[in-house]
Amino acid sequence: MSKISRRDMLGAAVTTGAALGAAAVAQAEPKELPIQSLKKTAKAATVYHCDFGDPGRFSQQLRNISNHLAVYNNDPRALKVVIVAHSAGIKFFLKDLADTPWSMDNIDPQLIERVQALATLGVEVYLCKVTFSTLKVDTAKARTDDYIKFVPSGIATAAALQAKGFSYLKVG
Repeated sequence: MSKISRRDMLGAAVTTGAALGAAAVAQAEPKELPIQSLKKTAKAATVYHCDFGDPGRFSQQLRNISNHLAVYNNDPRALKVVIVAHSAGIKFFLKDLADTPWSMDNIDPQLIERVQALATLGVEVYLCKVTFSTLKVDTAKARTDDYIKFVPSGIATAAALQAKGFSYLKVG
């Protein structure tokens, strides 16, 4: 039977820790959705454009989405809703606002709870990577909920969804 040295054990622990750390980093950001993979999966589909940071306006957008889904009996097979967020609109989907242009703002936690409730009805959120880069916001600050995905460009994604038959709505 071979002897296992402390050095071997330490090496194994370090290797395991590094692998677990890498896995945690891989889970630290939303998935990236290539623009070519966008699809219309329901007969009716709408893209809600969110490029604003006003919480009242965002709350109204969520109310509109809720009302919109209700007409379709909250059936995600009947209506697909996507929120495309860029510019100040990304702030509603960040874990915190520290080290962002909105560091002095406060987000009502009920807003994200409402988004999460809508996500159970199939609503997805697409965050613009160009915005994160331009505003120098670390992409790791994005919430990691399954319904949130990164897209290369928010405005290009909104246009691509329209080309695929999504209706376009913007609150404001």
